Amino acid sequence: MEGVSPDQESVGSGTKRSSVSSGSKSRNRKEFFNRFSDSELFTVKLEDWCQEVSESSRTKKSVFDVPFELIDLQKFDYALEGISFQQLIRMPSTIYASASDGVEATSYLAVEDFLHASVKGLWEAFWSQDQPMPFTVGCLYRNNLKFYQAEKAIATGKLEGLSAAGVLLKNARHPHGKWDQILTLSVLSPDIGNHAVDHESYPSPSVLGEALFYAVRMLLSRSLSKSNYSSGLNSVFVFLFNSWYGGVIKVEGDLSRLEFDLNNVYECAAEWIKRYATISVSSIDRIWNELGNANWGDIGALQILFATFHCIMQFAGVPKHSIEDLAADHSSRLQTRRVERELGDVRVNGNGLFRFQQKSVSPEILEVQEDSIKVKSEEIVKLKVGSVLWLEDSNSQKGYQINELLTWGELQFYIASPVEEPGKSLFLYVGSRISQLEAWEDMNLWYQVQRQTRVLTVMKQKGLSSKYLPQLCASGRIIHPGQCRRPSSGGNCDHPWCGTPILVTSPVGETVADMVNGGRFSSAEALRCCHDCLSALSTAASAGIRHGDIRPENVICVRSGVRQPYFVLIGWGHAILEDRDRPALNLHFSSTFALQEGKLCSASDAESLVYMLYYASGDAFPDLDSVEGALLWRETSWSRRSIQQKLGDMSTVLKAFADYVDSLCGTPYPMDYDIWLRRLKRNIHDEDPGKEIDTSG
Repeated sequence: MEGVSPDQESVGSGTKRSSVSSGSKSRNRKEFFNRFSDSELFTVKLEDWCQEVSESSRTKKSVFDVPFELIDLQKFDYALEGISFQQLIRMPSTIYASASDGVEATSYLAVEDFLHASVKGLWEAFWSQDQPMPFTVGCLYRNNLKFYQAEKAIATGKLEGLSAAGVLLKNARHPHGKWDQILTLSVLSPDIGNHAVDHESYPSPSVLGEALFYAVRMLLSRSLSKSNYSSGLNSVFVFLFNSWYGGVIKVEGDLSRLEFDLNNVYECAAEWIKRYATISVSSIDRIWNELGNANWGDIGALQILFATFHCIMQFAGVPKHSIEDLAADHSSRLQTRRVERELGDVRVNGNGLFRFQQKSVSPEILEVQEDSIKVKSEEIVKLKVGSVLWLEDSNSQKGYQINELLTWGELQFYIASPVEEPGKSLFLYVGSRISQLEAWEDMNLWYQVQRQTRVLTVMKQKGLSSKYLPQLCASGRIIHPGQCRRPSSGGNCDHPWCGTPILVTSPVGETVADMVNGGRFSSAEALRCCHDCLSALSTAASAGIRHGDIRPENVICVRSGVRQPYFVLIGWGHAILEDRDRPALNLHFSSTFALQEGKLCSASDAESLVYMLYYASGDAFPDLDSVEGALLWRETSWSRRSIQQKLGDMSTVLKAFADYVDSLCGTPYPMDYDIWLRRLKRNIHDEDPGKEIDTSG
């Protein structure tokens, strides 16, 4: 038997002792964590320290740093523009004025709902709209430190024992949650302070102590975790709520400095808080309004959302869309929003035209007095029938003779013929220079010309081809009368028409609005229109493009030079090319999801098509003057099946299509275009067997 050198024996035994020591430390920490379970005992150990904090706050001395700089909150605010957060359950304003269990129960439901809406909105905006959200919310039961859904906790008599609400990872194996998988906890108490009354107000000692207790417990659990996502996290966020206000506490620090004395767990933890922890406390600002709805756009909710964003990033990693990416378009969104808010937009509302204002996140549509709108008409190009307009594109100059002037509201466009082909008819749209986008009319021109040019160009680049889609014939800048003194470095000269954009498309036809007004829209036209528009939507959807503005003025019937009339879906200026784009809002023709969320679901365009067919059936629309009224009309009409019945008067397949759309509204399920194109095609042939229908697209 060979001997072992003393050095080797020393190394081996040292390694063994180190392993034993490491295992002992781990067990010691775990036992420390298990014993650290009473927030009241911990608060007692911090009582003197909390009292000092409270006194210092009254003398206006800054005790804690803030978790977020104002400039970072502002950038985050820019990134959230256009993102909607819904709160379904309202916070009762008298939450602590009454001892009613019902009021207190509603408060936990409201906080739980607020957290869920926050996490869901942020996940879809920054990480993924396609992947399911991997988080859930629940309420913490004080007696066993486990999580329960608020409704279940209330139903099983645990209401009095609820102490906090939290966001945590979904885990089917641990339905009551694991502490190392908690993103954040929220303390619900009346004593969190009031920023509106006292600018430097801090939470009461009991609330501060409870919040720090949860922070330490979360840090301890993460230090014990074997998972990659939580073991290295040394900072946590705790939220504070009452029936009006809210705030954020951030705690971070190195737990290796914590003395794990099992006989004095609360003293050791309190000492670590006092000496080694870095604590940041935000201002206590308004979260809920007097009706109990969340003020998502105010700084109180913004601080909670920003902290939630950081919590998600700790567990889900770097987001797909960064704050900088979403905030980068603030300037262009600001210009658009300013014009829309101040001078509104024009849409057809029932039997007449109303000008209405739009707000970007929660659109509210208001009628504006005629004399409040002043359009700089002398700066907008107006052409006369018979005149010739010359267009300069990248390769050549093209001339177009104006044959007919068309109007929609205050907007004008033209039917024109190329100088080289006098017998050919095209739509010609005249835009407005960027520098002139100061009025509601010019903003509509921008969507009609510049934005639609971009969308049609994208379609062309992606190879989308369909007779039911408009074709981009030409686009460029107008060649104005007189000598152009445009500087060589670019830009425009001082002529008011210089740089005016022009868009030319084909084919030309009569709008559905004009057909309905003239009594020329029959049930056969309704079937053909539905088929052709669906074919256009299907082709566009194959490239991830959605229309976003389907209405009678944006569908034309083409009759000239064809054996069989067909319909073309035009007006693609509000099309959705990417997630950040927003559709047009129309009280009668926008989908329910668009009115509620300011964006489209997969069935939104089809829903708008159903409303257009309902309008074309001759049934009068009600007078709608608000989003709430429009949503109520939709809910009532669908529930009473009045829309389906009216379409059923024209065709049974249209009634079935309306039922199908109703089942998809607001869901993530994709439209099955193919099956409905086949069914509509069969019915078109059944009603008109002697005619050839071209359904390519």
